[in-house]
Amino acid sequence: MPKRTGSQIIWECLVHEGVTTVFGYPGGAILPAYDAMLDYPVRHVLVRHEQGATHMADGYARAGGGVGVAMATSGPGATNMVTGIATAMMDSSPIVCITGQVPTKLIGYDAFQETDIGGITLPITKHNYLVTRVEDIMPAMKEAFHLAKSGRPGPVLVDITKDAQQASTEWEWDPKPVKLRGYRADMPITSSDLAKAADLIRASRRPVILAGQGVIQSGAMEELIRFAELVDSPVALTLLGLGGFPASHTLNLGMMGMHGEAWVNHAIQEADLLLAFGMRFDDRVTGNLKTYAVHAKKLHVDIDPSEINKNVKADAAIVGDLRETLKDLLDILEPADHHSWRAHIDSMKGDVAVRDIQNLPDSGHLYAAHVINDIWRITEGKAVVVTDVGQHQMWEAQYYHHETPRSLITSGGLGTMGFAVPAAIGAKMARPDAEVWAIVGDGGFQMTQAELCTAAQEGVKINVAIINNGYLGMVRQWQEFFYERRYAATPLRSPDFVKIAEAHGLVGLRVDTRGQVEDTVTRARAEGGTVLIDFRVEQEDSVYPMVPAGADLHAMIRRPEPSVLAETGADPI
Repeated sequence: MPKRTGSQIIWECLVHEGVTTVFGYPGGAILPAYDAMLDYPVRHVLVRHEQGATHMADGYARAGGGVGVAMATSGPGATNMVTGIATAMMDSSPIVCITGQVPTKLIGYDAFQETDIGGITLPITKHNYLVTRVEDIMPAMKEAFHLAKSGRPGPVLVDITKDAQQASTEWEWDPKPVKLRGYRADMPITSSDLAKAADLIRASRRPVILAGQGVIQSGAMEELIRFAELVDSPVALTLLGLGGFPASHTLNLGMMGMHGEAWVNHAIQEADLLLAFGMRFDDRVTGNLKTYAVHAKKLHVDIDPSEINKNVKADAAIVGDLRETLKDLLDILEPADHHSWRAHIDSMKGDVAVRDIQNLPDSGHLYAAHVINDIWRITEGKAVVVTDVGQHQMWEAQYYHHETPRSLITSGGLGTMGFAVPAAIGAKMARPDAEVWAIVGDGGFQMTQAELCTAAQEGVKINVAIINNGYLGMVRQWQEFFYERRYAATPLRSPDFVKIAEAHGLVGLRVDTRGQVEDTVTRARAEGGTVLIDFRVEQEDSVYPMVPAGADLHAMIRRPEPSVLAETGADPI
């Protein structure tokens, strides 16, 4: 067997796992690995901050369906990754983070840039490793990839000491599949569980399917369409589930939850059966648990057994892969007809023209709804959209209609500002032929704007749409609704974003009116490199509807009536 250093083994393992791109930032404790990197066919993307590396790996994984890889040194390099790791953990995104660690003999002595990154990330990783021997590098790497992508996906961290990287050993790739004692990624689906689920479905007269990100991760989109059509059930989607069921399908109700459509939340509250597929009953989805869908029985299907009965008690549950579960249910169920239930839901929709008409009215004011709806129209809904967190994130969910899976990438569980720009770079590198838009707020953009330089250096083409309202918009909205408009620390001064783009050698554009949107978006799409557009939108606009935190799901704050808006000079967008 040939000899390899630990550093070489790291890259050998990455190549065998099919990795072609790594996002990272070098430093002392990981330097041996970086030196070995030059001899391997892996593209390294030099980020400007290690948090950016994890978000890029995350976006890469979500857009491409594989495993994203990030790399950093010990101490501050590793701790800078924490927010990105937590983001991936909350959203079940498969990434592997490789960090250097100080030499084994210095661990525990407060050596320069020593940090117990394993201890720090224990609650926010699916698993992590501290590797101190060269012989243990390959097993740890193989297990890390297996854990990251199997079962419920998630982040795994492999911390490798500098001496283990520098040591040598006789080595060859072990092709045997990974087997971990006590770890069951796929649970067998029992016939009794299927029968109980089928009985609930047959007895239902007012069903609603709640489709989460698990639909996308299991590749169950086609099965979900067939299932919904067979049982004639409307489908509501979580934020991360958008794209898992076509927006144009007649059974698609739209997004549920805090900023979901009013008729969706009312339908959930009136349902007699909720079919929860690959979702976790997050508090932003349920509102007050005591009053949540009290008339409905609940069928919960999820690959993670810890989610069953965690937040909402299930009347029946199936732990297993959603796609296989739906296939099994399709084999034993008969067609159903719930046209009266669907007609009732349609009657609750009222005036939904603001969501469905491609050309929203132009009153002379520029609203975020205008911008996002026009981007959807101009891109024909075919772009991969990566959002940051805040008002613009909710407007995107409302006004950009997603037809296909992996077309919306956003931080749902952790709500990480600064996520979009680096994640969009990662998404573009996973899908170079896709049109990628990062839709960001002026606050979140400034948190990771340095990654524009990464896009410039790597020649990555993304379009960045800044919804610039001069506030930390979602926090300002809460202050407006619940704190008597006491705007504490939310008015936001920003630099000249156009000049920021130009300083990086990129194209920067500005839009102040609705009439400028189409030409500017069209120009951005035609440019060969990354383009930043500063959209100067109305400042005190709010996302409607809104379920106050902890309130009943049906107790939504609705957009004021046009007569009330007229008194303030606002537009009914």
